[in-house]
Amino acid sequence: MEFAHITVLLNEAVDALLPERGGVFVDCTAGGGGHSEAILKRLPEGSRLISLDRDDRAIERCRERLSVYGEASTVVKTNYSEIGDVLDELGIDKIDGVLWDLGVSSVQLDERERGFSYSQDAPLDMRMDRSSGKTAADVVNGYSEEELRRIIRDWGEEKFFMRVAAAIVAAREEKPIETTLELADIITNAIPQGARKKENQHPAKRTFQAIRIEVNDELTIIEPSLRCAVERLREGGRAAVITFHSLEDRITKQTFKNLENPCTCPSDFPVCVCKKKPSVKLVTKKPIAPSDAELEYNPRARSAKLRVCEKI
Repeated sequence: MEFAHITVLLNEAVDALLPERGGVFVDCTAGGGGHSEAILKRLPEGSRLISLDRDDRAIERCRERLSVYGEASTVVKTNYSEIGDVLDELGIDKIDGVLWDLGVSSVQLDERERGFSYSQDAPLDMRMDRSSGKTAADVVNGYSEEELRRIIRDWGEEKFFMRVAAAIVAAREEKPIETTLELADIITNAIPQGARKKENQHPAKRTFQAIRIEVNDELTIIEPSLRCAVERLREGGRAAVITFHSLEDRITKQTFKNLENPCTCPSDFPVCVCKKKPSVKLVTKKPIAPSDAELEYNPRARSAKLRVCEKI
């Protein structure tokens, strides 16, 4: 299968990083290499881009796609939570720009065998890095009902989380749940028919999202990664984050807000005594959304939001 990921908010994200100024840039979620290549095209001579991803297929495609840029491009297979270690290993102290394109890629969704989709039958996997870690089957068949309730409620924001968790536990008592369509049917049947009719999306969408987030530990690594990268930014350097659902965006927004205003003094204090100073200023007061033109050829971009901050 050809690696055909459609890059979201391509121009907006790359413009925000100001790559023409040169320096060292990091693409934390390289995917098919769309953002990485666009950055490299605009970097002046002597600059460098580090592209990270934990998906073997993405790494293979990136190395092939970016090989024409020679020493200006370095591709590393790793989780973006390890950005600090990668920079240390490469002998890089400061960077000038960093980008995250969070969530699952269109290629991962479309590759049936990856098990991300509730509309195509496949083994329950959902790992972005298929070389290690727990699978969706491990979560579905191994987590307690209480743990399933937690992730479906917190990561999926599914209001029928108790019914869905109970249905999964009841089904696996008969036999292990092994495939995506099997799980999707269990979830669908657990949600009241009236609620299903009101939805404009598949009844299993939120629960599949929750399981995928749990398998890949997607949310807990966002804030530490953002803080680490901002710490490594030079003055004037920029951090840009593309999110696709409210949980990712909420974490990004709050982290940027805390970096912009880290003061912990009570609001009634006349002066700050905690001495914590801002480390960034917001470039985007409100997130940038895809244009109508982009949505015409890529409807999956509809929920995307871009937030940008600059090191001070």
